[in-house]
Amino acid sequence: MATLESIQAKIAKLQAQAATVASTKSTAALEKIRELMHKHSVTIADIEAFVGKRRGRKPSQTATAKASPSAPKYLDPKTGATWTGHGRAPQWIANAKDRSKFLVAGAAATRGGTAKPKAGNYLRGPQPAMYQDPKSGATWSGRGRAPAWIASAKDRSRFLIAKA
Repeated sequence: MATLESIQAKIAKLQAQAATVASTKSTAALEKIRELMHKHSVTIADIEAFVGKRRGRKPSQTATAKASPSAPKYLDPKTGATWTGHGRAPQWIANAKDRSKFLVAGAAATRGGTAKPKAGNYLRGPQPAMYQDPKSGATWSGRGRAPAWIASAKDRSRFLIAKA
């Protein structure tokens, strides 16, 4: 029967063999990489720049727009500190009831609470009801998944609310 010491000695010997095999394999791989880099004149800086990019996709317009810092919309008249309006509000504007007095002059013109959304863009939040079930009185805005009482109807016009 083998003793614990002899088994541990075999394990140590096998681990040493595994380390030498791994180092020879990695050396061969590194030499191949070096040859390919030399053949195609690629530098380490090229590789580092490539690693951060998404492969096969062009950057979208929204991704490039978010990469640039936002222009400040609010200005503290006392300290000159600015805030873009995104994220947590700083202390100097957090408790203000009317933030319009802190608006930067250029930001006041761009604030358009009444502007119509572009085609294809939808308003967020609750939408007015367009359809109503005559039996139960349940309503549906026409957005999202249709409820069961209207989903199977071929002609939805009979469920339309008159004011809609």
